[in-house]
Amino acid sequence: MDALNHSLISDFVLLGLTSSWETRIVLTLTFSLLYLGIILGNLSILFLVILDSHLHSPMYFLLANLSFIDLCFASTTVPKMITDLLNEHKVISFQGCMTQVCFIHITGGVEMVLLIAMAFDRYTAICKPLHYLNIMNPKVCVSVVVIGWVTGIIHAMSQFSFVINLPFCGPNKIDSFFCDFPRIIKLACIDGYKYEFIIAANSGFMSMGTFFLLILSYAFILVTVWKRSKGDLSKAFVTLSAHITVVVLFFTPCMFLYVWPFPTSSLDKYLFIVDFAITPILNPAIYTLRNKDIKIAIGKLRKKHYYIRFC
Repeated sequence: MDALNHSLISDFVLLGLTSSWETRIVLTLTFSLLYLGIILGNLSILFLVILDSHLHSPMYFLLANLSFIDLCFASTTVPKMITDLLNEHKVISFQGCMTQVCFIHITGGVEMVLLIAMAFDRYTAICKPLHYLNIMNPKVCVSVVVIGWVTGIIHAMSQFSFVINLPFCGPNKIDSFFCDFPRIIKLACIDGYKYEFIIAANSGFMSMGTFFLLILSYAFILVTVWKRSKGDLSKAFVTLSAHITVVVLFFTPCMFLYVWPFPTSSLDKYLFIVDFAITPILNPAIYTLRNKDIKIAIGKLRKKHYYIRFC
């Protein structure tokens, strides 16, 4: 972190989403409610999976980890965005900016690995049901989570190592509500084209690769179900279409920022609202929608609470 001392800039100014006070009030209320929903929804999934022994299965283990990551991912930006909406001067320290961007890429990397693992889990359950428990054993599930964290850390640190050594002498304004590597590089005092290319190649390849792998896996599941059910795809399509929707919502902002050749920062920052505030609240709903096991677990918890309260 000694490289931080070589920069003349000690903080960055986030321009945020809008300068209109009325709009900022509406957005503050909206994002506060969304963040509350993110906390309650994802913590509910976590507690249900931990407390109910019937949910101690590979699918729910991965779902609980996804809920934890969604909560962490949203927390990297949404609380700061809410407070900045109420402030005229939206300042983030150099160290705070670097910390935020690292946590965004770490948790984002973990989420990508978990989404792949959950798609593979559904593929195994549908296409190889007799071998499901042997393939998705506890050792494999824990290994997937560990690989996710290692991947996220390597992904973030490989980019951080380039950016941290760049000199920053002004300007210091970021046209967004959060810090990210491409926007920070543009503020460096040197020609950062090669660094922008490295960042785009790293994050772009990871985003595009994961996206197409997930779409391919869901398509393969649909084909398998279609063959076994003699053309009846209604049930599988309803379930997987919701999952595909979340995948598209999550990866579209990433591809616009890291892969799209024509930068549009004004559009990027609004697209990333979907990543940080919408997707984390959709995941608990979609992955538990019409889920009998979750409904039973909620019912048991209510009965237990009722018994403790009145007995």
